[in-house]
Amino acid sequence: MTSGSRIGIVGAGVAGLACAKVLSQAGFPVEVFDRAPDVGGVWSVTRRYPGLRSQNSKHTNHFSDHPMPEDYPRWPDGQQMQAYLAGYAQKFGLTGNLRLGTEVVAADPVDSGWLLEIRDGMGVHRSTCDHLIVANGVYSDPVLPDLPGAAAFRAAGGQLCHVSQFHDAELARDRSVVVVGYGKSACDVAEAVSHLADETSVVARRLTWKMPRKFGFGTDYERLLLTRAGEAHFPSRFGHRAERLLDRLALREANLDLLQERVTRKLRLRELGLVPDGSLAEMATSSAALVTEGFFDQVEAGRIAVHRDAEIVELIGGQHGPAVRLSDGTLKLAEIVVCATGYRQEVPFLTPFVRRALTDEAGDFRLYRHILPVEVPNLSFAGYNSSNVSALSAEVGAHWIAGLLTGAFVPPVAELMNNDIDERLAWSRARSNGAHAHGASVIPFSLGNIDEMLDDLGTPLPLSARLGQWVRPVRPATYRGVLRNRNAAPAPTPVAVVEG
Repeated sequence: MTSGSRIGIVGAGVAGLACAKVLSQAGFPVEVFDRAPDVGGVWSVTRRYPGLRSQNSKHTNHFSDHPMPEDYPRWPDGQQMQAYLAGYAQKFGLTGNLRLGTEVVAADPVDSGWLLEIRDGMGVHRSTCDHLIVANGVYSDPVLPDLPGAAAFRAAGGQLCHVSQFHDAELARDRSVVVVGYGKSACDVAEAVSHLADETSVVARRLTWKMPRKFGFGTDYERLLLTRAGEAHFPSRFGHRAERLLDRLALREANLDLLQERVTRKLRLRELGLVPDGSLAEMATSSAALVTEGFFDQVEAGRIAVHRDAEIVELIGGQHGPAVRLSDGTLKLAEIVVCATGYRQEVPFLTPFVRRALTDEAGDFRLYRHILPVEVPNLSFAGYNSSNVSALSAEVGAHWIAGLLTGAFVPPVAELMNNDIDERLAWSRARSNGAHAHGASVIPFSLGNIDEMLDDLGTPLPLSARLGQWVRPVRPATYRGVLRNRNAAPAPTPVAVVEG
């Protein structure tokens, strides 16, 4: 593909902006579409819920060449994250070509690339590109469960919404709120509204582990888990030398058991009756999250009630007001029900034929390196490697795509790529019971995934930097040298981003 080939990007979040910047600097004309009025993806004002905050500190959650502002707190909130990404777009000259407020309705493969049908405030139009990048986000299509009694519940004045649609904590003032779920977004919202609501309840079908930001003795979450030593404590697909050494010394299981006990005590989980049934090792299934500050304090204070191992079986309306009935028989007043019930990994703008070629019978995405569909030409994915270091992973992935399009490296033949995809998906399913974001997660092996992409490009991180990462949390600036101007062209072309 020549440098004059036109690139269309669907999504102006972290991954879409990284691709826009890297491919623009590589000389490609780029256009980015997003249906939201601002950049940011999950950080957009249209999706930010009360209590939303970065799971990583500002020291690990940024691009290699664009650090977080010095005046940001250690853990930026949703508004600050969106402002950071808007600043990234402005710094690298991307704003002029962003097509915000524009939805990609359909994308059809044609001989010359892709024919796009886009919708904006002026109506429906057509556009074309030679290569299409899907960066609409692994968590793009909110799942709102089909709960019996919803019509009567709403008729009685009850409000039912997905967490991504709940934007104002003031709506909960002096009202009874039920939050469905136990992931990070559920706990974030519950903690935020518990200071205003008359009653706040969390209905959790299954408890998962929460990692405190600090463990004491100068040890924090990132020092434990965003290091190569931390990754080595989880059995990887290839069983590297460090993992075998930990097993030989019986340290892996012992260290995880020690960490689990430390978390249990730190968060007072036994006293609160909130020890998850599974082990801490389940973090490898993407089921663990950083604890929401103040959540367990509010549980202890009685401001949040957690109904564990329960589900809503019925929404109720009537003369006594909106309520919910739980699977354990509990009947609760519920004026607002917020469902933090996850997202579907969907690409609805692609034709059914293309969607079938992208996924297997289980709905898992078949992408080599989480980027390249083997069976569909002129198409790649960005951000479908859900990671503990999302900005850095997206940036390296953008360079991988640029290397592919410029011919800087050639991927293996189709048979070898398909074999690798088969092995990876089988391994992921076996160790996560299918809970691996439809094949779009690399957690907890974020650094390993970055290593694979850099090795493909022939620019691995220097050994000295890798050794440092065994004991120090990853720092994106460490990668600046291997990524700087790798695919740069003499005159960058402006870029635009769109979400479908």
